[in-house]
Amino acid sequence: MFLDFAPEEHLDFRGESVNSISKEQAIMTTCCSHCGGACGLKVYVRDGVITRIETDDSEEPQARACLKGRSYRQRVYHPDRLLYPLKRKGERGEGRFERITWDEALDKVAAEIKRVRDDYGPRSILLKTSVGDMNFLHTGAMVVDRLMCMAGGYTSVWGYFSYEGGAFAELTTYGTLSTQSSRDDFVNSRMIIMWGWDPATTVQDTNTTWWLAQAKEKGCRIISVDPRLTDTTAAFAHQWVPIRPGTDAAMLIAMAYVIISGGMERKAYLDRYTHGFEAFRNYVLGEEDGIPKTPAWAEPITGVPARVIRELAVEYALSRPAALIAGIGPGRSAGGEQYHRAAIALSAITGNIGIPGGSAAQRSWPAGLLPFPFMVMGVPEMLTNPIEAAAPPPADMLPLRRSWPWGLGSLHVSQIADAILKGKSGGYPADIKLLYIASTGYPNQYLNVNKHVQAMKSASLEFIVMHEQYMTPGARFADILLPCSTFLERDDIAQWSSTWFYGYQNKIIEPLGESKSSLEICNGLAERLGLPEYTNKTGDEVLREMVQGCPHISDYETFKKQGLHKPEKEAPHVAFSDQIRDPENNPFPTPSGKIEIYSQSIAEMNDPRIPPIPRYIETWEGPNDELAGNYPLQLITTHFKGRAHSQFHNVPWLNEILPQTVLISSADARKRGLMNGDTVRVFNDRGEMVIPCRVSDRIMPGVVDVPQGAWYAPDERGIDRGGCANVLTKDAYSPGGACCTNTALVEVEKAQLQEV
Repeated sequence: MFLDFAPEEHLDFRGESVNSISKEQAIMTTCCSHCGGACGLKVYVRDGVITRIETDDSEEPQARACLKGRSYRQRVYHPDRLLYPLKRKGERGEGRFERITWDEALDKVAAEIKRVRDDYGPRSILLKTSVGDMNFLHTGAMVVDRLMCMAGGYTSVWGYFSYEGGAFAELTTYGTLSTQSSRDDFVNSRMIIMWGWDPATTVQDTNTTWWLAQAKEKGCRIISVDPRLTDTTAAFAHQWVPIRPGTDAAMLIAMAYVIISGGMERKAYLDRYTHGFEAFRNYVLGEEDGIPKTPAWAEPITGVPARVIRELAVEYALSRPAALIAGIGPGRSAGGEQYHRAAIALSAITGNIGIPGGSAAQRSWPAGLLPFPFMVMGVPEMLTNPIEAAAPPPADMLPLRRSWPWGLGSLHVSQIADAILKGKSGGYPADIKLLYIASTGYPNQYLNVNKHVQAMKSASLEFIVMHEQYMTPGARFADILLPCSTFLERDDIAQWSSTWFYGYQNKIIEPLGESKSSLEICNGLAERLGLPEYTNKTGDEVLREMVQGCPHISDYETFKKQGLHKPEKEAPHVAFSDQIRDPENNPFPTPSGKIEIYSQSIAEMNDPRIPPIPRYIETWEGPNDELAGNYPLQLITTHFKGRAHSQFHNVPWLNEILPQTVLISSADARKRGLMNGDTVRVFNDRGEMVIPCRVSDRIMPGVVDVPQGAWYAPDERGIDRGGCANVLTKDAYSPGGACCTNTALVEVEKAQLQEV
């Protein structure tokens, strides 16, 4: 990066004196960085500078933070923080910028929005936001979307990386985006199956592992089904069952075969609470197609021995209540919706939905336990994009996607690069001329990142503006960079999904340099766009209104001072307990009013790629794909303990203890003459990276893992040196809408001397 100004001295966070501790002030706040949790931080400040960070030390249950939150001081004071608005000087991607004033930056961005809107129409503006630092007032997904809706609209996208396939399964099977049982219900389980679920790494609600430990201490048996022996598996599981990526539905269906053929299904439960079991039964037993879905049928598909499948199925059926926790990683694959639907079907067959200690087998983070509506009370209303509202949805959009609360979009998220490169001539709704990016790791976190880089360099794309905190891979392509504050530099309220406490994000220090929150940035743009109605309240006024709607918090000032508010302990929440306890008065919001193992909604779609019952459908780029001859290893792109997606990538402490590597089995390493720590090429037809390898038997043969989130850093030949998994992934989505981050074939070989 080349800057026309020198870094400020105050960015050096080292050299703090131990003697200064007595002068420190401790302030509680909440870390919520899109890692799956929201945890308490005790931040110590002296003379307006953060000196150290600890975590919640109050009475149990504590909201204890991980190493990411505790290292946040290095993130705030990193020498590469963007402190001032910047204007591009060189070619896009060079990373050469000059400092400008906020007035210059906001005038330019507003003028470009007006110009593109007036010359080409609002559809020529593509807005992509996400949540970044999870909060309710300043996140880009809240404030920037609202601004652009009021400014005339924009082209938006549908589909999101985390859980699109699982959401499809929930909507079609339960009729709703459902809640999960609370973690304290684990102690009521006799058995827990962790399927592709690693909460020790991806937090999935603060204190999940604490409750897993208590369940294990009470005698609960824990099984892990995963291509990797994860940290959670090592710490808690009694048994590890390795499985090939993309074949999870086959194993779940084979387990259903064992249970049904052995007469272990809960017949009375199925009759009362489910719809369409007979159709699923006919498929599973082979009465439909002549192929019984036995464990022997599943073994060559999944790599799991038939004996293991059979034993696990019997144990699960007889261990009621049992919790099948369906992690969202296996659903991020081609056919991911089939995995999620099969997991729900298996839970229904065993009668484990809606009972204490059971599980509805839907999303693996427990959304919706606390009175979530309070969190948006007083927040500026989420507006409908006038452009998308006035146009028919695209032909390839799933009809069920229209029931989502976040509205429609013209493009699937995996189509952004194609839409920019091809425009109307490629069948897309507009020629994209302006790209507005906020609170999302674009293009680093997007499938087939090299294609997105090509799109960002395209001459047809006339303007790129980005809210950022660092010179990220995407920031290097922006025409105007707007520096954002971190959550330690502004007030907000945070809660991930339905964490069991409420968190106040206290402003700990003043924003460094001239950085601003996204709300402040949008206020400045609204003034220039002639939108005085955009907001007429201060941030503090909005936060007070939010808290006034919460039945658990009586005093705003006390809540702010405490930083954490832990409501009085209640009984564990059990998902769908009302529907199971009293189905006549609490029907499921499906066409049948029941759990739909056979989905009438899917049947009405009449799409042969999406069957009404859960089925195993072979994925592309699997072991039987013709590409496997050149690229024999299946790639998974897991979450990483040292990052929250692409956040924290540049924190020195985390990089020191958690370097980015490709994980490969010892059997596959021997075939390729690799030793632990060797520098290797990981490649396919879409891209190539050079990174160290980690050889371990904690991953099954035939599978390699490049954790997602590392920053794309191509050399002069375009070979990535940062370990960005998305140089290898395919920009395609599953029929149910899932982004296929875990469906790709690659090869690994030792790097040549000139490549190291």
